Amino acid sequence: MTKTDDIIERLASDLKPVPRNALWRVFALGIAPALGLSLLLMLVILGPRTDMADVLTLPVFWIKSAYNALIAAAAFAAVFRLSRPDGSEGSFFGLLAVIFAAMAAVAAIQLLTEPVQAYRLLILGSSTLHCPPLIVGFAIPVYAGTVWALRRAAPVDMRLTGFVAGIAAGGAGAWVYSWFCTENGMPFVLIWYSLGILLTGALGAVTGPRLLRW
Repeated sequence: MTKTDDIIERLASDLKPVPRNALWRVFALGIAPALGLSLLLMLVILGPRTDMADVLTLPVFWIKSAYNALIAAAAFAAVFRLSRPDGSEGSFFGLLAVIFAAMAAVAAIQLLTEPVQAYRLLILGSSTLHCPPLIVGFAIPVYAGTVWALRRAAPVDMRLTGFVAGIAAGGAGAWVYSWFCTENGMPFVLIWYSLGILLTGALGAVTGPRLLRW
């Protein structure tokens, strides 16, 4: 036996089987507390809506919430796949396009059923300037938790994984923000929420190669 074979044998003898679903637990441990922190920040910084009981009866609120939640769920599933050396994003971008197209259809229907005078409010709302930055801000803890989990995995394409992780965090941050946001325009959600999510994705693409290196 050569010296190299002896080293390999000694290293292999110390290997222990990884518990089943260990990676799932790592992701849950990284993401769930981070999402809770984002919710807490939202309550501390912005405060709860005083009209929440009435808002919960509005279909537009649930559509807004579902749009962000679906993006986050699809992206987190893709991040989990990308966390393995042989993983890929799968059908994530196709699914993302379907979610965006469905929201675009809802936004178009709302515009068609409202008078032209209401278009400005439906598209620009009253919070255009601070909506995307707040989404990014609420996404940061979730992105940090996702990076923490990924550093305990073995992603290969760091930039793509960082981008998808950013989209996941952005969707989560947008979902958190939707519980405070008073905008009811679906075009507003389509444009400005999506911008906030995309900005977080860009942040992930830039920082991913540095933060996920192993």
